[in-house]
Order: sequence, then structure tokens, then C-alpha cells
Amino acid sequence: QVQVLESGGDSVQAGGSLRLSCAASGNMDSIKIMGWFRQPPGKGREWVASIFATRGNTYYADSTEGRFTISLDNAKNTLYLQMNSLKPEDTAMYFCAAAAAWGSIRLTMTYDSWGQGTQVTVSS
Repeated sequence: QVQVLESGGDSVQAGGSLRLSCAASGNMDSIKIMGWFRQPPGKGREWVASIFATRGNTYYADSTEGRFTISLDNAKNTLYLQMNSLKPEDTAMYFCAAAAAWGSIRLTMTYDSWGQGTQVTVSS
């Protein structure tokens, strides 16, 4: 089992940047995929980006590609999400997740370890 803990959420102005971090612990060798999801106020959880733990392949939702960058520091067991050119519609609770088996990277059911979330608020 893997435990993950997010940090780095904050309130920023539109156009600003933030870097979210996700510290992972436990059976790290079991992780196949790590990802970021977000849940805007009053809406469902949506996929943001994912990375394959060993190969490093990265994938992004259309709404974030070109503005967000996902990366994984295996030496520090830490996942990052660099968010640039933030927009008010990026306001959400952001969640880190880890998957021990291969599956569709966009689906929450693929991931079996979840953090508590970190709040990002973007004001216009």
C-alpha cells in the first residue's frame, strides 16, 4: 500500500503560478502510474495529468496541456504539478493519486491511493 500527501495549494491571481507537491511513502516499487485530479466546487472529480512511474511518459487533459507540467522525482518519492498561466476555472481541490496496476489514466477507479487534497483558488 502507498500513502500520498499533497501540499502547495494557495490563493493566486489569474495568470499566476503554483507548484503542487505530493509526497509518497510505502511500497513505492508497486506504483505504475501517478496522477493529479481536481474537483471544482459543486462538481465531480476530473483528471488533470498523469505520469508513468518508471518510463516517465506524461499525459494531460486538454484543459491543462501547455500550462501544467507533471513530473516525478523518484529519488525523493515526490510528484509535482507545476501550474502556470492559472485561470479562475482552475479553482478546485487538487488530489494526488497512485495506481498499483495499469488501467485508464483518466479514470479515478484506476487509482487505489489518494491524498486528502490541497486547495487552489484563482481569482480574476
